[in-house]
Amino acid sequence: MEYQNITLSIPREVLRRAKHMAIERGVSLSGLLTQMLEEMTRREDEYQKSKEYHIAMLSELDLGTHGNTSWTRSDLHVRQ
Repeated sequence: MEYQNITLSIPREVLRRAKHMAIERGVSLSGLLTQMLEEMTRREDEYQKSKEYHIAMLSELDLGTHGNTSWTRSDLHVRQ
């Protein structure tokens, strides 16, 4: 994996706490941030894959309307 240096501007208190978290986990601050970003991007990839799967499932669902409805929203919510 190729690495690239970046510059971050982080609030001092957040940085202090993040350094403590890194020490507690036995990793560098850079390692901690890398782990967190990897987890975030992995979750995003899984979400997108799941979303695409479910949209494909919905497109195959046949409700017998052929994309047309014979009712309006107010028809479905008739108050008596």
